[in-house]
Amino acid sequence: MKLKVFSMNEQYAIQILNWKYEPPYDFYNNECTKEALEELLDNTYYALVGTKNELFGFFCIGKSAQVAAGHAALAYEENFVDMGLGMNPLFVGEGRGAEFCSFIIKFIEEKHENTPIRLTVAEFNERAIRLYEKIGFKKENAFRTDRAKFMTMVRARGVPSN
Repeated sequence: MKLKVFSMNEQYAIQILNWKYEPPYDFYNNECTKEALEELLDNTYYALVGTKNELFGFFCIGKSAQVAAGHAALAYEENFVDMGLGMNPLFVGEGRGAEFCSFIIKFIEEKHENTPIRLTVAEFNERAIRLYEKIGFKKENAFRTDRAKFMTMVRARGVPSN
C-alpha cells in the first residue's frame, strides 16, 4: 500500500465527515456541520491518499487527538505526541490496519524525534486495541464520558511497528 500525506482540505474533510461505519463502529460516524468542518481544517489534520487518488484515511496530531473528558481524569498530563486516526470505512476489515498505522507512526516520528506517541481509543473497540498492541502500544489510563469508556495507550520511541 502506497500512501501520500496531504494537509487536510475542505474536499477531503467533507468526505470524512460523511463516512458511515457499520455498528458498533457507527460510534465514529460524524455529522457534516460547520463546527466539525472547522475542526478538520484547523491545521492539525492530514489526509492519506492512496495510489488511485482515493481518500484512504486521515490522522491528527496534538489536542485534536484527545478526548476532552480525559483532561479531568489527568490522562494527558505527560509529554507525548497525541495521535488520532480514522480509516475510510470502504477499507476497514481488509487487514491493512498495521500498515496504515505504521505509516502514520513513521510520519509522526520523523516530525517529533524522541517523543513517545499516545492515542486514545474507545474500550469497546477491541479490534483496534489488538492492532495497537501488536504495533507496540501499551494500555495506560482509562476514563469515561457520557457516551463511552476510553483508554489511552502509549508507544515508546523506536519500538518496531511490525
